[in-house]
Amino acid sequence: MSDIPTAESVRLDQWLWAARFFKTRSLAKQAVENGKVDVGGQRAKASRAVRVGDAMRVVRGDEVFEIEVRGLSDTRGPAPVAQQLYAESEASRLARERVRAERAAARTGYQAPETKPDKRARRLIRALGDLDAM
Repeated sequence: MSDIPTAESVRLDQWLWAARFFKTRSLAKQAVENGKVDVGGQRAKASRAVRVGDAMRVVRGDEVFEIEVRGLSDTRGPAPVAQQLYAESEASRLARERVRAERAAARTGYQAPETKPDKRARRLIRALGDLDAM
């Protein structure tokens, strides 16, 4: 943890960006404004000060992270340093893995075609879309 710059507090949107939860700071700000980030069980503003020990719930797409702040940084660094800024709870990690496995199982039945449809198949596909053509 010696690579992590120390500070008293950091803006929430800057911290989320530095911890690599969002690709840009404006995306982090949007997520906070849309209620995708809770700090201490309460909805927060983008300018809220984040301190070490704060508990957060971050919703990013289908993933839900329940984390505790372990370090502060307002600059985006490499991923290994960013992962030292927080600790995810074991229950949160297991829930994310379970949801990911369920999504993978749901799409196992679909197989994309190996080649493009030929002329006859394209006509059949068009005919299915336009029932008057038959």
